[in-house]
Amino acid sequence: MPRSPRHATMLAQAAALAWGLQFAFLTPTLALLLTDLLGATAAQVGLVLALYNASGFVASLIVPAWADRRHEYLTPMVVCGILTLALAVALALAGTIPIAAIALIVLGGPAGTGASLFFAHLRAAGWGRSAVMGARAMISVAWVAGPPLAMLLAGTFGTRSILVALVVIAIAGIVLIVAMRRGGTDPGTAAVQADQQSTPLSRVRITGVLAAFVALQATNAAITSVMTLFAVDDLGLNPIWGGIALGVAALAEIPALFLLGRLSTRFGPVALLIVGSTVGIAFYAVMAVVHDPVTLVLAQLLNAWFFATVAGVGLTWFQDIIPRPGLASGLFTNTRRIGSILAGGLIALAGTSAGYSGTFVACAAVTATALVLIVAVGLRRAPGRDGVPGEPATG
Repeated sequence: MPRSPRHATMLAQAAALAWGLQFAFLTPTLALLLTDLLGATAAQVGLVLALYNASGFVASLIVPAWADRRHEYLTPMVVCGILTLALAVALALAGTIPIAAIALIVLGGPAGTGASLFFAHLRAAGWGRSAVMGARAMISVAWVAGPPLAMLLAGTFGTRSILVALVVIAIAGIVLIVAMRRGGTDPGTAAVQADQQSTPLSRVRITGVLAAFVALQATNAAITSVMTLFAVDDLGLNPIWGGIALGVAALAEIPALFLLGRLSTRFGPVALLIVGSTVGIAFYAVMAVVHDPVTLVLAQLLNAWFFATVAGVGLTWFQDIIPRPGLASGLFTNTRRIGSILAGGLIALAGTSAGYSGTFVACAAVTATALVLIVAVGLRRAPGRDGVPGEPATG
């Protein structure tokens, strides 16, 4: 029997939290698990993680697209949860690096498509942008709470306890998805929004959108990687200030996602993306001239709004312009993976005479380029569809 819209929303957000926690526990601790349990070297860890991420990249294209053809996303999610359970057991029992690598490739890669399938299901079930971004905010909650909790467990009960916690979280995720399958996913007429309408783009324009988001994701991956090093090397601060800055950005991202969800009912995603990218340019410009810890921390409020726009509004826009929900979510997920790889070039600038300021200026330039692509692709639309409300089409 379908539940009330309020109960359906709470169930969806609880499921998002559980599925977010699975990988908020596993991803940051995987290197620790490989080194502590199997004695892996740094080179072995790098190779295994590369193979694992490659498997996830391929699976994020294949599995959601397969779910699109069947018009069913929750059943594959249950399978993903079972694969996560099997992965935890395999890592606990693996006696060698090759066995662990095979487990991560065969089990971990496909299991990682669960979040993409989840957001594809919300789209297919009729949830509007605000509700989708509310669920995405719970993924952010998971990433704020997950890594410190995992490290607390490892420090208190040993590294293997992380895998035990992963089993518990995976079971909770499966239970919640089963509950959604049994009638808890109807958003109700109050939660269905007119903004849920698809407005497909041509392949050429979608390619432009993909390029823009790879660029945006690359800048975020770069800034996350260098934040602590910048605080220590350039500002002469204790490393804790880098953690504080990243923590403030992560925490502020959660209310930003909820607020953006509300704004999305009034403004289209393109308008919000234009504003958010402009905020991102301002953030990188401020970072290029930061000289004290207070400004460093306050600047993270700009960072939070920028990344919440990329992560939340970006996801819903992909679902608008690509009519297949699974493929849309899978492609969006992979912009993050590709961006993380390309971020290496931005990070490398910090080792030149340009220093960290060069990295921040380059991030601002890359974000500006992405903004131009978004404007060029997004505003060439039919009137009233997806641009600024009331603005005529430009082509």
